[in-house]
Amino acid sequence: MYSLALLRDFREHGELVAFCDLNQTRMDYWNQYYKEELGIDPLPTYTVDRLDAMVAEQKVDTVIVTTMDRVHHRYICRAMELGCDAITEKPMTVDAEKCQQILDTVKETGKSLRVTFNYRYAPRNSKVRELIQDGVIGDVISVHFEWLLDTVHGANYFRRWHRFKPNSGGLMVHKATHHFDLVNWWIDSRPKTVFAMGGLRFYGRENAELRGVQNFYEHAHLSEHSKNDPFALHIPQNKGAQKDKKSKLTGLYMDAKHEDGYVPDYSVFGDGISIEDDMAVMVRYANKATLTYHLTAYSPWEGYRVSFNGTKGRIEYNVQEKSYNSGAEDDANQAPVDGKVLEVPEPTNIFVRPHWQKPIQVEMPQKSEGGHGGGDRRLLDDIFVGGKDDPLKRAANHVGGAYSILTGIAANRSFNTASPVEVDELVKF
Repeated sequence: MYSLALLRDFREHGELVAFCDLNQTRMDYWNQYYKEELGIDPLPTYTVDRLDAMVAEQKVDTVIVTTMDRVHHRYICRAMELGCDAITEKPMTVDAEKCQQILDTVKETGKSLRVTFNYRYAPRNSKVRELIQDGVIGDVISVHFEWLLDTVHGANYFRRWHRFKPNSGGLMVHKATHHFDLVNWWIDSRPKTVFAMGGLRFYGRENAELRGVQNFYEHAHLSEHSKNDPFALHIPQNKGAQKDKKSKLTGLYMDAKHEDGYVPDYSVFGDGISIEDDMAVMVRYANKATLTYHLTAYSPWEGYRVSFNGTKGRIEYNVQEKSYNSGAEDDANQAPVDGKVLEVPEPTNIFVRPHWQKPIQVEMPQKSEGGHGGGDRRLLDDIFVGGKDDPLKRAANHVGGAYSILTGIAANRSFNTASPVEVDELVKF
């Protein structure tokens, strides 16, 4: 997302000067890929132990962090200590201790950190913020939010590194950071008290055994049993092909696994999964609004429903999204059914229901191209071009990044204690 933006779409506004990664084969793959696609010369590559040298030798202004979640803080903080600003993928980090380290480093260095919440920039989500900001339903008293990940997208998190909670913070942090950030931003408040319940109820070996499954495997590429598993990710093992989605996975993982052993094709019904797939959360905010939230990671359809109850009425917001399958032949569509790929529309509607008046269906912004409901392109434009006044205040710094994850971090703690958690006790700003 970011390298292509700097190498092509926003090359007049910034220069990509180097790659830094723990796997040299993957960096070599991307250099070869961009040479073939864009005709550019290979960029300098640095292994993670040479981050300091990269910053010095390439005169880096900004480090963009897109690593596994559990080490976001390591590279965010070191970049700022070296005098760079930082941009990080969500979530900012995975637990309270790492969050505190980032907050302290920002304060000590005076450098800036941007957290890339692309969902804020989707026109449909921006429209909801606009309606609430304009006081259409008065003061928001309560929010009900249901987010559904289907058995294509949801399964992604159970066959890749996310399935181990220390890596990702679980879906309460890795995925729900999007959703909790939207609520913080929509109602212009921050979480105070969180209570949550959740568990692994669909994925995992024990659940599959209870449903009568008998044939199990660890990695799809090593198992005959995976051939008939609709949840399996199949990565071709032939080397050399470059451009299609499947061969991209071959180059990035099958050809690179000798360096770090990682292949993202675990069975979603294997042993050792430590994240939840069904989660219910209650939150009270600083402005006394409340949220009831549910995340389901094994739904037959993908999307979300949000209702806002205010002093002047109610907003009902419904979105159906195209499923996303990282590494599948077609990332933007559902799995094949009867040999055909289902093209799933993305219908969206917003209804305002004022007290004592007829409901109003809000005219939706023009359909936008690009990922995350058109949010990706707008986010990149804000990051790399900027300079525009934004009355919706969509840009997020370390404070917004922290409050988005603190709801999920508190929820994880509540899972373990069966007690409410006070967010203000987790970190100090």
